[in-house]
Amino acid sequence: MANSFKDLVVWQRAIQLSLAIYKLTSSSPDSERFGLTNQLRRASVSVASNIAEGYGKSSRGEYLLFLGHARGSNFELQTQLTIADGLGFGNAQTRRAAGELSEEVSRMLVAIMSKLKKPA
Repeated sequence: MANSFKDLVVWQRAIQLSLAIYKLTSSSPDSERFGLTNQLRRASVSVASNIAEGYGKSSRGEYLLFLGHARGSNFELQTQLTIADGLGFGNAQTRRAAGELSEEVSRMLVAIMSKLKKPA
């Protein structure tokens, strides 16, 4: 097991995802500040935060629960990126990059969760 949640590649990718979302939303119109911009940012921060919080829990079951929360936040983010894409929100290349990072994080979360569900 890693010495710190910061050593987890999935956490590192989730941080990159959050940074990509902040870059995507940095030029959003003021009218979206409390709408889609806020939702995208909150969901992206939640992914990495839940990975870290789960890592700090005292049991495998609690860790799995928080990885599930991270996965749910990531799916929420993917939904919001789909809406952003439909609206032409932000830079298309940045949206695409964020979407690809989100897909990668999703695959990594599934792999970690599957491994943790196996008997020790």
